[in-house]
Amino acid sequence: MNIDAGSELIERIKPAVAKTRRPGVLAGLGGFGALFELPLDRYRQPVLVSGTDGVGTKLKLAVEAGLHDTIGIDLVAMCVNDIVVAGAEPLFFLDYYATGKLDLDVASDVIKGIAAGCELAGAALVGGETAEMPGMYSEGDYDLAGFSVGIVEKSDILDGSTVVVGDTLIGLAASGPHSNGYSLIRKILEVSGSQLSDELEGRPLAEWLLAPTRIYVKSLLSLFGQVKVHALAHITGGGLTENLPRVLPENTRAVIDTDAWQAGAIFDWLQHAGNVEPTEMYRTFNCGIGMVVCVAAADARLALDHLNGLGEDARIIGHVEQGDGKPGVVYTSR
Repeated sequence: MNIDAGSELIERIKPAVAKTRRPGVLAGLGGFGALFELPLDRYRQPVLVSGTDGVGTKLKLAVEAGLHDTIGIDLVAMCVNDIVVAGAEPLFFLDYYATGKLDLDVASDVIKGIAAGCELAGAALVGGETAEMPGMYSEGDYDLAGFSVGIVEKSDILDGSTVVVGDTLIGLAASGPHSNGYSLIRKILEVSGSQLSDELEGRPLAEWLLAPTRIYVKSLLSLFGQVKVHALAHITGGGLTENLPRVLPENTRAVIDTDAWQAGAIFDWLQHAGNVEPTEMYRTFNCGIGMVVCVAAADARLALDHLNGLGEDARIIGHVEQGDGKPGVVYTSR
């Protein structure tokens, strides 16, 4: 990348990045490596938890719509929501931004969005890489990847091992499709002849489809101090159908009441416009539930009240019952 362009980009994003600074950060932007001092005084057996991800083909819709200021939040969310699932607090985040020719306005919008996501997660944006690769990307295209590290006490790691039959499953509302299922979404737009400017309930489809992924970190870290959480499941690609079983023990299954929540207008539109079968909807999209919290039935009301008090839209969506063999999901309705 041009050195002058790189310096100007750093100057543009410095104020946003400064807001993410937290104890432990030892070096600012511009160095060859980021330094972070672990808060070892708070832990007896600290375990580092790492996560890396991208935003998939949602990025193509952002480019098409010319909306670049929230896709960075998606990038952070996909990493830190995975980290908190292990019971960990995200500490810091790095990004990788690649393009054919750097557009300072677009890049600064994207990275300011990343900084906003880090603020929401309580993680420091300690650095990243901006790469210009002419011939690799078409004009106006760019790609994103992110990497984050968190920390958890070894005895507090959430791995699903404490889940038992009778546990309650609490769903936390999603802000939209988040960052999964966009290959199908783009296909639905194509076959239905719909445009991003078309309106759904008074808002352009672009707003519905580019709504940033909700970051659940601070609410869940707070919940850990109130009740014993048995497991968390981040509902990403594969939906409830494939993500819930990842945190359930053998010989158990999740029973989900599909009448317990409303998926929302954008999911109704996707199902209708794409003629998507309900089973495929639950296997592809989060269908309105971005995170599932598993707690003992006796703790469900306290957990529910605490999460709703923090601004989450939380509700009981099912329970864990005895299964036979590999964990799975059963959908029911009243």
